Amino acid sequence: MKTRRRFSVVVCALAAGLGLLAPPLARAQEKPAAAPAQEPKPSMTIYGFAMLDFGANFKSISPDWYDTMRITKLPSYTDQYGKDGSWFAGVRQTRFGVKTATTARGKDLTAKFEIDMFGTGGDAGQTTIRLRQAWGEWGALGAGQTDSPFEDENLWPNTVEYWGPTGMVFFRNVQVRWTPVKGDHTLMLALERPGASGDAGVLADRIELQNVKGRFPLPDFTGAYKYGQPWGYARVGWALREIKWDDLLADKYELSGRATGWGLNFSSSLNLGKKDVLRLAVVYGKGIQNYMQDSPVDIGVARNPGNAVTPVVGKPLPILGTLIFLDHTWNDRFTSSVGYSSQDNDNTDGQAPNAFKAGSYALGNLLYTPVPNMLIGGEFQWGRRENFSDGWTYDDYKIQFVFKYSFSHKLGG
Repeated sequence: MKTRRRFSVVVCALAAGLGLLAPPLARAQEKPAAAPAQEPKPSMTIYGFAMLDFGANFKSISPDWYDTMRITKLPSYTDQYGKDGSWFAGVRQTRFGVKTATTARGKDLTAKFEIDMFGTGGDAGQTTIRLRQAWGEWGALGAGQTDSPFEDENLWPNTVEYWGPTGMVFFRNVQVRWTPVKGDHTLMLALERPGASGDAGVLADRIELQNVKGRFPLPDFTGAYKYGQPWGYARVGWALREIKWDDLLADKYELSGRATGWGLNFSSSLNLGKKDVLRLAVVYGKGIQNYMQDSPVDIGVARNPGNAVTPVVGKPLPILGTLIFLDHTWNDRFTSSVGYSSQDNDNTDGQAPNAFKAGSYALGNLLYTPVPNMLIGGEFQWGRRENFSDGWTYDDYKIQFVFKYSFSHKLGG
C-alpha cells in the first residue's frame, strides 16, 4: 500500500514538473509567442514644382543660356552675342518626379525618376523634357543615373540661379555604386560612364587633327567619404579616369596618345548656430573638367618641338575650383544666401588666345515663403570670364525674380 502511494506521488511530481497539471489560470497567464515583424508597406511619392524665372541681363550671354549665369558662355570677344541689355522669362526650371520605397529581404529598396524642362545639348535654349534622375537602390547597391560621388550633393547653396557656382563639382552621371557605410559617416564607391572633351586650339582646322578620335577604355572610378557630426560634416570625393585618343589617318604623323585624369574634392558644411550654414569647397585635379559645374575642355593640345613625327601632344588641363557660401535664415518666412565661387584652368600653348581660362561667380538674394509650398524671391548675380592670353575679361550682371509653387503627395506607406 505504501509502495502504491509513493508511486503516485512520484508520478504527480513528474507531471507537475512537465506542466501537465498546471491549473487553467496559470496556462492563460503564459506570454504569447511574438508575432513576426511586418515589413513597412510600399509607398510612392509624387513631387515637383512649377517655377517662373524672369529678370534683366544688364550685359550679354549666349542666347541658349539667357536665364543662367553660366560663365563659360559669356562673350569671348566684343559683341559676340550682340549688344548689352535684355529681358528674359522662362519656366525651364519646372520639375516633376516620382520616387518609391519598399523593403525586400530586410533591406530598403528605393527608386526615383525625375525630369525638368531645361534643354541642354542639342536642345540648348529650349523648354523641353530633360532626364535628371533615373536611379534605383537596394541596400548598399545602386544603379542608374544620379549625382556622382565625386560631387557633394549637399553643398548647393540656397539660391535660385539654375546653373550654379562655377567652381563647384556637379555632375549627374550613369553609374553603378556601392555604399557599404551610410548615415552620419558615409563611404561610397562607383564606376561611372566615362566622358571628356578636347580642344585642338589653333590647329583645329588641320586635317591631321580632325582624324584623331577619342575613346575611353575603362569606366571612371569615383568615390567619397563623409565624416558627420552635430556641427556639420567634412567630406572628400575623388575621381580617376583613363583617356585615350587614336590617330586614324595613315600619314607621316603619329598623334595617338593617352592621359590620366584625376581629382580631389574637399568640402564641408558648418552649422554656425541655428540660423546660419557655411558651405565650403576646394577641388583640384587634371582632366576632370566635365565633372565641374561649368568648365571648358578636359584635354588641350600642346606643341612638342623637335619631334617631327609627333609635333603636338594632348595634355590634361589642371583646374582649381573654390566655393564659399553662407545661407542665413532671418525667420520662418525669409532666408538669404550670399557667396562666391571661382575656377582657374592652366591652358596649353596650343590653345587659342580667346580660350576660356578663369571664371568668377557671386550672388546674393532674399527669398520669401508666404505660405507652405510657395516661394517668391529676388537675386542679384555677377559673373566674370577671363580668356587665356589675349587680355580679354568680361563682367556680366543679372537680376532674377522667381515664383515657385511646389507639390508633394505620398501614396501608401
